[in-house]
Amino acid sequence: MLYFAYGSNLHHFQMKRRCKDSIFLKKINLKNFRLTFRSKYRAADIEAKKNSIVPGALFDISKSDEKKLDVYEDFPILYKKFYFYYYGKKVMTYTMVNKSTFRYPTERYLNIVKRGYKDCKLDISALTNALKT
Repeated sequence: MLYFAYGSNLHHFQMKRRCKDSIFLKKINLKNFRLTFRSKYRAADIEAKKNSIVPGALFDISKSDEKKLDVYEDFPILYKKFYFYYYGKKVMTYTMVNKSTFRYPTERYLNIVKRGYKDCKLDISALTNALKT
């Protein structure tokens, strides 16, 4: 199945450790969404926003990988699944259930996300903009 990562799961080493069958396919942009950080965990989330994009990574994951991600993302309590189509193919990602106000991420978490942006060769400006909220 196809999975879209936009937060700490962009970090290739961490993603491989978490989901042993995962294969990084390529970087893609999720259109009409923006990146933010929220909840008591100060974790990444996406929300609808016209003319905005969230850079991320497309991974191929197995069913057992999905189960591991469900546990990591605290599905369905903290995150719920969101599906979209990319060139006719169904893609799964997670989005937070409760849209609390912006919370600046911890330095440790932010460094993992930044490393992921490097691993996937993403434009860091989207992350920088998300932190200015």
